Amino acid sequence: MEDQGHIPAFFDVGLPPVSGEISELLEPYLRLEDHPLHSFRENVKSVRCPRNINSLLEVNSTQLPLTLKVKRHPATGQLLSYEEAETSSNVETPHNSLSLNRAPGRKTDGLKGCSANLPFWPGGFDEEKKLREATDKLGNLEVDRDEAELFHELFEKDLQKTPPGFQNGFDFSSTIPNKKIADKINEIKKELAANPVNFWDVKKTDVMDYEPSASKLAKQERQVKLLLKELDDDSFNPEDKKQEVSNVTSVLKISKTQSRNNPIIMPWAEEIDVTKPMFDFEQKVPNMAFKYPFELDTFQKQAIAKLEDHENVFVAAHTSAGKTVVAEYAIALSCRHMTRTVYTSPIKALSNQKFRDFKNQFESVGLVTGDVQINPGASCLIMTTEILRSMLYNGSDVIRDLEWVIFDEIHYLNNEERGHVWEEVLIMLPQHISIIMLSATVPNALQFANWVGEIKKKKIYVITTLKRPVPLEHYLYTGSGGKTRNEIFRILSGEGKFEKRGYDEAIEAKRSRQKSHEKQYGPKGGRNFMSEAAEKTTYIGLVSYLKDNDKLPVVIFTFSRKRCDQYAQMLRSTDLCTATQKSEIHSFFMKSIARLKGSDRELPQVLTVQEMLKCGIGVHHSGILPILKEVVEMLFQRGLVKLLFATETFAMGVNMPARTVVFDSTRKHDGMSFRNLNPAEYIQMAGRAGRRGLDTTGTVILLCKQNVPDSRDLQDMMLGKAAKLESQFRLTYSMILNLLRVESLSVEDVMKRSFLEAGSRNQNVDETKKKLVTVRNKVGELEWDSEVEERDPGLIRFYRQAKECITLQDSLVPFMKSHTRGGTLCIGRCVIFQRLPKYTTRFGVILDMHPPRSMCPDRLIILTLTSVVDHMPLNQRGLQVSGCEYANLLVEPPYEILDKIFLRFLYLCHNAICEFEPLLNEFDYFSHDIVEVEFAEILDVTNVILRVDTSIIMNDVRRRQADRFRREKPCPNLDAVLGSLVQMHSRPMEVMLLPPNQFLLPTKDLNLIQEVLRYQDCKADLKHHNVWSRWGDMNTFLSKFREVFCYMRLQDMEEYLDFLLSPRSLRLHEEYESRINVLKKLKYIDDENLVQLKGRVACEMGNQNELMVTEMVLNNVLADAPPEEVAALLSCMVFEVKSAEEPTFQQAIGLKERVETVKKIARNIGEIQRECGMKEPVEQFVEQFKFGLAEVVHEWARGKEFSEIMKLTDVQEGLIVRTIQRLDEMIRDVKDAARIIGDPSLKRKMEEASECIKRDIVFAASLYTQ
Repeated sequence: MEDQGHIPAFFDVGLPPVSGEISELLEPYLRLEDHPLHSFRENVKSVRCPRNINSLLEVNSTQLPLTLKVKRHPATGQLLSYEEAETSSNVETPHNSLSLNRAPGRKTDGLKGCSANLPFWPGGFDEEKKLREATDKLGNLEVDRDEAELFHELFEKDLQKTPPGFQNGFDFSSTIPNKKIADKINEIKKELAANPVNFWDVKKTDVMDYEPSASKLAKQERQVKLLLKELDDDSFNPEDKKQEVSNVTSVLKISKTQSRNNPIIMPWAEEIDVTKPMFDFEQKVPNMAFKYPFELDTFQKQAIAKLEDHENVFVAAHTSAGKTVVAEYAIALSCRHMTRTVYTSPIKALSNQKFRDFKNQFESVGLVTGDVQINPGASCLIMTTEILRSMLYNGSDVIRDLEWVIFDEIHYLNNEERGHVWEEVLIMLPQHISIIMLSATVPNALQFANWVGEIKKKKIYVITTLKRPVPLEHYLYTGSGGKTRNEIFRILSGEGKFEKRGYDEAIEAKRSRQKSHEKQYGPKGGRNFMSEAAEKTTYIGLVSYLKDNDKLPVVIFTFSRKRCDQYAQMLRSTDLCTATQKSEIHSFFMKSIARLKGSDRELPQVLTVQEMLKCGIGVHHSGILPILKEVVEMLFQRGLVKLLFATETFAMGVNMPARTVVFDSTRKHDGMSFRNLNPAEYIQMAGRAGRRGLDTTGTVILLCKQNVPDSRDLQDMMLGKAAKLESQFRLTYSMILNLLRVESLSVEDVMKRSFLEAGSRNQNVDETKKKLVTVRNKVGELEWDSEVEERDPGLIRFYRQAKECITLQDSLVPFMKSHTRGGTLCIGRCVIFQRLPKYTTRFGVILDMHPPRSMCPDRLIILTLTSVVDHMPLNQRGLQVSGCEYANLLVEPPYEILDKIFLRFLYLCHNAICEFEPLLNEFDYFSHDIVEVEFAEILDVTNVILRVDTSIIMNDVRRRQADRFRREKPCPNLDAVLGSLVQMHSRPMEVMLLPPNQFLLPTKDLNLIQEVLRYQDCKADLKHHNVWSRWGDMNTFLSKFREVFCYMRLQDMEEYLDFLLSPRSLRLHEEYESRINVLKKLKYIDDENLVQLKGRVACEMGNQNELMVTEMVLNNVLADAPPEEVAALLSCMVFEVKSAEEPTFQQAIGLKERVETVKKIARNIGEIQRECGMKEPVEQFVEQFKFGLAEVVHEWARGKEFSEIMKLTDVQEGLIVRTIQRLDEMIRDVKDAARIIGDPSLKRKMEEASECIKRDIVFAASLYTQ
């Protein structure tokens, strides 16, 4: 081997020029007398580079055009063969591709992925995916064409075709690829033009293109082969056998979409019949992935059979029916298949509980929450739905390995604040992931499953239970301790029959005791509440009854955290535990809090809960410390807590049934007002009664502290249907920014697939397209019709102004409906209305609403005058437009609706209020009638209110409709009202309309006030112009305007149909446009909707006030603040208690100034939102950031003990802990944002802030994870 210092002989040209020695170059710079710092020639000298002559002989290998790919059996994974595949020239990475075949992400991205990654292709986006692939292919071909043309221009122009001495040459034209490339480009363009992707085409459900999975077909093939092996081999030719297998497999493939017993009701959902036993379960599932020590119910067997076929299921079962069995089996299947499963829960507490339960059954189980990651590489991962959504948007590599996603308690989709997360996740799940949804019983399970199946292009099998495994009996408890402690009455049997006898007995018992009390002590004086002593006596009597009748353990639902604590304190003298149980409780409690530091063990709440637990009494609500709640839950499951006071959240998913459930009240405050419990809330809480395998029936008791609830209210609550699954889909800045990062997806693509748009999906797109073409052709005919005179521009202008006025009037209908009692449309109010085809514009008096006593009625009952003209057809009066030859294009049948709209326009064409002329009938009194009128038919409201006796007038009119009473005169009250109406019709111009300030008296809504004022101004302007007077008489005007009206309605229909086929028809599209404008104005995106640096920072913030935190970071609000003040400022993003008072910050003046800066930023964002069309008021946006815990967090970050910070606020301990835990998640998001903007000092400060707050009892580990 040659020495590297030796110069090979073949380099006869010498060495390449190199620079001199380093010491010689540096010497001039070291002498100050002639420092060449500004010498250009000295600064551009090259630096000596290392010599490596052998590198000139090395050649880097190029990428091979082909690669080998493994071909495996879809079911068993057995290696079948190898095949060559082209190597893509563009390397697919998480930053440029949505494909599952892209390169893995960085290891540092972790389980949750990275915000710079793109998500994987969502399932059901086939049309968008095909369009994207075709567009990419077209773009690549155009680049190839341009390169080929450039190469030809540079190197292949004027080529010599015939070599010297040859007679024939070579034709180079065939080697030029331009023509081939051009042909391919034209072919793709033609295909795209022939099959355009309409916005709503993806929603068509007329034909269901459903194919079973490959693994399912392989399993069917194996079953067929086993069946054939059982037959005589000699009777089959091998070729025939092969053909037979193919035929049977194809038959099976078809038959899976057609059930003989259960015909498909909806294209993408099929309900499984669970009324018949499944006798062939063992044949269908011979080798179960998970063995159960008990006999499975029919619905569980049906679900497991579908999971074995790798189908998607929606199990809607009663509480305690055993839905978890389905989830367990899916986890076992993924373990067998060596894939992964994600189990999502609505709340963190349920995630912790499920982690403990599954950990006892499976080896590989992990938990992922905001602050904890346990075994993230496990086969089964338990997490909240928000974390799964983040993983989907951030393109986590875990998504590749998922076989199942289990949505537990999917009825949480109805939650107003968080329900939209479930819809986002369902939409964004990739195609290869199968879906399992578990829910309580819901009435629209099929509709919801059909929506999921439609957007994912998968069949969803719906499996429901028919009844509870443990029936419930419902009672009224009217006792008040002492002799009446056993006073309880059954009002609803286990079969669901309401028992009137029990209800009457409860009424009588309560009434007799009240009479006895009044006789002894006098009347109560109208008090509608019980004293503390009376409540204590009642509860002591109730607990004594439950204990004597073996009805413990019991959960008492109380709709107030404060009352939960008060009632538990009342009963501290009640002892429900034996000495052995007390010892066990004490041992478990001390062991559980052993990990807490000394001062935290002495907290008042810890000591109080410890004393109550020794008596068998527990408390469970959000104000309790998390570790104490877990202690209570575990002791309750062991049967050591016999009496539990809990709020409504205890019933949301936490699986802890009791023998008895007691309702402290049937009324709750929902944040706006007190109301009765709705059926869904009652069913959810009452369902905790009855333990399967332990109780034959569950007991539900309603306390009647004062009065017995109304019978109708009780029946509505107990026998009413459960709440339907309803969309809570809403737009957030986080979702918009995450989708704008992805060029291949759009926000509209996600919006149109939401459950909110499920109704729009049922529209027939093809019919709408055909009608649009017909309408456009008709508009063209009318525009070029030479026989029709030119339409008057003034009438066209009047039509457009009147249309705007009518639209404004229609928008006020909801307001008018809600202000009928003592408001704008009260009884006795005189209004102007029309009710076609009989009643044209005239005055009327409101007598009542329909339905009666409704707070939001549908129609008004009005007394009005009539005339002989009313019986004339509209065409004879010149008021009909429904006879137009193309009326079928203007409105949907019935076409008489067109006449109603026409007369509403006519009311605005003249300055007269009313032109109706009442006439006396043959009995010498004015004819009148009572008519039901819709709110949209009220044209105007006068300031006249007449005194009317509704019942007398309506009875009198009804009586005189009989022939024998027709001649009688109206009663005095009715006669007076008719006289007033006649007088108003005789001098209509003197009737004063209701002024806008009185119309708006019941409201303080600024948006509504602006709408009303716009409507009043628009109407006044139209009537002032008196358009019809230009034409001399009304008949001429009607003739001209009728033609203009029909033509303009046709144009409106064209716009409407075009609107239906466009993204603008999305219900949230207006809000989407407003939010896009906000993001542009704040520079989160540019004019081309490309995400900028601020937008990337906002993507790191999850879904928690992303704009506010981003503005705080980039405006350097946090840059010069110490870590403890940073934590205090960010606490306003996660603190949600409304009643907490804002601190004065006397000890932290700098913090107070920064709080004002944060409020100023919030006000600026709120004002920009209003400017861009968002409806949220500025002050409402600012007030959502609450600093009620800022001082507490500040002192906690400074190192104070938890007992000391509790003295600074009246907020309960559990809420403080929850706020600080969420604050730590927010701080981690800001730390990630600091990494993106390249601010290491801010990143270190966030780490310090996290370390300051992450200590002691606030971050004590969950007992479920130990």
